[in-house]
Amino acid sequence: MYLAFPNFNLYSMPLLFLVLQGYIFAFLLLKRFFSKKHLPDLFLSLLLFITGYHTTTYIIGFMDWYDTYQNTKINYFLIDFLLAIGPLVYFYIKSITQPYFKFRKIDFLHFVPALVFFIYKICIYLYDAQQPNFDEVQNGWFLSNVHWQYVSFWLSPLKDISYLGYSLYATWLYFKYRKNIIHFFSNTYNVELNWLRTFLFLFIGLFLFHIIIGITDYSFFENHWKQRWWGHLLGALIMLYIGMMGYFSDFSKLYNLKTQISEVLELNQTEPSSIIKSKSKDDLDFDNLKEQISSYMETHQPFLNPEITLPELAKDLKINSNQLSQVINNGFGKNFNEFINFYRVEMVKTKLQDESLQHLSLLGIALECGFNSKATFNRVFKKLTNQSPSAYQKNL
Repeated sequence: MYLAFPNFNLYSMPLLFLVLQGYIFAFLLLKRFFSKKHLPDLFLSLLLFITGYHTTTYIIGFMDWYDTYQNTKINYFLIDFLLAIGPLVYFYIKSITQPYFKFRKIDFLHFVPALVFFIYKICIYLYDAQQPNFDEVQNGWFLSNVHWQYVSFWLSPLKDISYLGYSLYATWLYFKYRKNIIHFFSNTYNVELNWLRTFLFLFIGLFLFHIIIGITDYSFFENHWKQRWWGHLLGALIMLYIGMMGYFSDFSKLYNLKTQISEVLELNQTEPSSIIKSKSKDDLDFDNLKEQISSYMETHQPFLNPEITLPELAKDLKINSNQLSQVINNGFGKNFNEFINFYRVEMVKTKLQDESLQHLSLLGIALECGFNSKATFNRVFKKLTNQSPSAYQKNL
């Protein structure tokens, strides 16, 4: 039977459709980067282009390229750029969780392995092209007898180590960011960035899936190309989802808070505990400061501001941010987020007992007391009272 490229079949069409959709979001992200100069858009765009290109190298196989063009040299130009995936994941997370981040010249070193591999593949082609009968074969001598026999064997674990190492470090950056913000923000809903957690879990999950496939290939039985197709389909689906979420996720609040986030995180770019322990209790008049802070909270009620932050409260109190952090942590035994929410919950409890406010809903009262979302209110209230807001109201 005569085969002609392209062969649009059950295997090639789904992958082709998904990858084309991924390219669309990659172009949209790149366009937005050039207009708004947001680095995360650039990193995610490159991530989609590379993973899309990697899947394309398999799509042309499913479309019968190799059967139609027996002496094709395309294997020399289907260059594996997966060594750049790990760094891109890392910089995507870093550029979002560290608003003061700037991509420096030294950061290009993370992409040197991918660049070296690109140059290496070009050199292979130039070498094989000089060998006799190169036009009559699909793969030249060096590609067949050196690269695939030896280099690929070591390249695969190198890519896996890079992928896993960068992904785990990016995950650590994300959870460190989540841990830090409770020391500076009273409401973390707008800056928790739960989308990034999903992004990381999907990437690591996809990596583990391919590791399992690799282990079964090596230890038990070799998967047929039709069985491997499911892995490519899963990867294409995940990348399309990531492209959509990355483009449509609303980071406007994060960018609007960029200066504020930079201010609070740059108070100390190490662990918050180093702020807390930077001075001993003897260096501060804890009793006077505690009394001053407690009095201010009762009289001025700054916790009613849903977006109150540690630097803002310190400015109102006319004390140093580090001192305020230390007194709240060591004097009141709470982080800033717990400290502010304690007052909010107490006011909610007071208002629930006020008969003149019975016409207000629980959410309405919560919003009046400084909470900015129902989910945050329910979580915080239950944590501090060991019962849900509705259960507490019913018991009254």
